[in-house]
Amino acid sequence: MTGPSSTGPSASSEPSSTASPPIEPSTTGESPIPDLVIRRMTTQDVDAVAALEAGSFSTPWDADTFTGLLERAPVELWVGELGGEVVAYSVLWCIGEEGELANLAVSPEHRGKGIGGRLLDEVLEVARERGVFSLYLEVRESNEGARALYRSRRFQEVGRRKSYYDRPREDARVLVVGLVPPGLAPHA
Repeated sequence: MTGPSSTGPSASSEPSSTASPPIEPSTTGESPIPDLVIRRMTTQDVDAVAALEAGSFSTPWDADTFTGLLERAPVELWVGELGGEVVAYSVLWCIGEEGELANLAVSPEHRGKGIGGRLLDEVLEVARERGVFSLYLEVRESNEGARALYRSRRFQEVGRRKSYYDRPREDARVLVVGLVPPGLAPHA
């Protein structure tokens, strides 16, 4: 997770020459969650998202940060909702051909059900539609669940940020995935 004052995607490490080829829209084979609704975040979601953030990260953003982000054009905020309850959210920055997945969180009681994967797939599609070619993110070194999710979507490690996280102090792995925006994908 990066903070609201993050320098954005341009601060990421240089991509390695072993990065995988760009990905195109595809299905992941995860079992569907029929009542999961993925939609844009609204002001009515801010308190639920801030609570989810506080339960997921050691240095959480507050509700005012999310309210402010709703008004910023380069930011895409999405939620996953089950039975009218917000159970996941994401924050995506799109600046030119680069993007940064700043946050993606699923409530602890709903983890492991494919909700994070479905939300990530939506984020990847939104980034693709916005013309993003390279999508970056930082993830805690110890967050094996998130790292496995990102690997499943072909993210590649391209760097490390020493002591990036607080509480506890920990390195971040910098990951990137190449995207193929609409109109540039080869036709089968």
